[in-house]
Amino acid sequence: MLKTITFAITHFTVAFAVAYLLTGSFGIASLLALVEPLVNTVAYHIHEKVWDAKRRKQQARAAGWHFGHPAH
Repeated sequence: MLKTITFAITHFTVAFAVAYLLTGSFGIASLLALVEPLVNTVAYHIHEKVWDAKRRKQQARAAGWHFGHPAH
């Protein structure tokens, strides 16, 4: 859990630093440092769902199941 917390702190710090360097605004940099990790978390969740579905489909094919075509 400590590794997760330190990674989150690193992520927020990097997001803030990049946004501040690009905008020069403390407020905008702070907002982006908070919003970007939240959006990234949702994107990661969706990515994992798609990846798992692809993996399950490949496993089913390897087991001899065919989607959309009945096996003979």
